[in-house]
Amino acid sequence: MSAGFRRREVVLACGEVRDYDAAAWRDALVRVQGAGVELETVSGARRRFGHGAVLCLAGLPLRALRNPGPGLVTLIAISRDRTDSFSAEAPSYSQEHGTTPETEQQPCLPPGKRRSR
Repeated sequence: MSAGFRRREVVLACGEVRDYDAAAWRDALVRVQGAGVELETVSGARRRFGHGAVLCLAGLPLRALRNPGPGLVTLIAISRDRTDSFSAEAPSYSQEHGTTPETEQQPCLPPGKRRSR
């Protein structure tokens, strides 16, 4: 694994149901390995994703992750290391250097209007 990233695996046994914890999936890309995983929304709808699917589980209205079987399912989560400068916890360049990004300095224009250069 490259510096600045971390890998973690979550294994679900056949029939296992795990409550969704949004914080556990924040800032991660997740690859499904083995049997498919079934995601259950807070409204009760379910959607299955098979081997090889790549998911982003952060911020979804989910209730649970399920392994409907047969076999094991492994969710491989790759996320940025919390100490990486691009991490959400890292201060932005403008915070570190007391600057305002150019996009924040310019006022918004109505649609169809262009800035003169």
